[in-house]
Amino acid sequence: MQGKRILLGITGGIAAYKIAFLIRMLKKSGAVVRTIMTPASCDFISPLVVSTLSGNPVGIEFWNKQTGVWTNHVEYGLWADVLVIAPLTASTLAKMANGNSDNLLLATYLSMKCPTIVAPAMDLDMYKHPAVKRNLLQLEDDHVLVIPAESGELASGLEGEGRMAEPETIHDAVAAFFKKNKSGRLQGRKVLITAGPTYEAIDPVRFIGNHSSGKMGFEIAKAFLAEGAEVLLVAGPTHQSLVHHRLQQIDVVSAEEMFQAVKSHWESCSIGVFAAAVADYAPKVVATSKLKKSDTDPTIELVKNPDILAWAGANKSKDQYLVGFALETENLVQNGLVKLKKKNLNFIVLNTLADEGAGFSVDTNKITILDECNKQTEFELSSKFKAAENIVEYLINSIQ
Repeated sequence: MQGKRILLGITGGIAAYKIAFLIRMLKKSGAVVRTIMTPASCDFISPLVVSTLSGNPVGIEFWNKQTGVWTNHVEYGLWADVLVIAPLTASTLAKMANGNSDNLLLATYLSMKCPTIVAPAMDLDMYKHPAVKRNLLQLEDDHVLVIPAESGELASGLEGEGRMAEPETIHDAVAAFFKKNKSGRLQGRKVLITAGPTYEAIDPVRFIGNHSSGKMGFEIAKAFLAEGAEVLLVAGPTHQSLVHHRLQQIDVVSAEEMFQAVKSHWESCSIGVFAAAVADYAPKVVATSKLKKSDTDPTIELVKNPDILAWAGANKSKDQYLVGFALETENLVQNGLVKLKKKNLNFIVLNTLADEGAGFSVDTNKITILDECNKQTEFELSSKFKAAENIVEYLINSIQ
């Protein structure tokens, strides 16, 4: 990002306090940072802090009453290489989606000659509200890159989705934006991605499952969408969400449901990335009513679930490219190599619970890619968004 001109818009949400860290990261990466703050954002982070860290004056109002100087929003739009708005509140989101411009930041957004990236932040019920989802979809249609909010502790004291993406994730998204000749390299390609866990019912209220959050699969979907691909996302039970006009999402619960979705669509796709943590076994018999607790230990007979990845590998044409995942606790490369060959994969993405910061229900990952030529490529611990970027970049280099 050396020398890149980043215009950072800050709106009035509690997550604004994190923007000091984002500015430091962008500056450290060599970017030139200028900022515009909404009047409301000044209650959450000091303009003095923002100005000191960015090394540039902060734009807040159209008209500086003390100096008599008019702030030229058009000049901001001509100067920047990208506009990043973080945090993006529900109020500013609604105004952007409807073309309102009642402050300097919104007027600048409507004047921009370059792309815009936004990082929403709001309480979980607000983030899931149909109006907010509709407005985010409108921004996507307006070619704004949306970095989805994450799950975690919120200012309201509640726990859930709505927390602004961490500064590291936003930084990685901006860095990815600046990759030379990156956009659109997979235009016209259709990609099938599986994500999340599967739940195998024991009775109407109990199930066998795992700790997969689906985050890695959704990040991979975002990375493919950024490259212009059409994405079909088959997702098990997850709190992750993603909206895009080139995304079709099929929600499933069990391994059998995921298998049927894959069987129906694999032939029409040129790339498959199977990141779901599919349960290996399911109860042979599912009780029709809740099993009651008794004095004896119950016995549940299990049967093997269909091996979805193996089926895709066995039914892969010479023009299709297939990627699998393996989470191991030991013998990472050896076990990965066996899975790679057995399931007819082009490459496999490996990670291990032995690596701190990798695995289920975390926002980071440390991956190793092993390809069909036994080439092993290791990547440093990074955000899952960055890991997804690395996977897609590796794939593009492999198919060219």
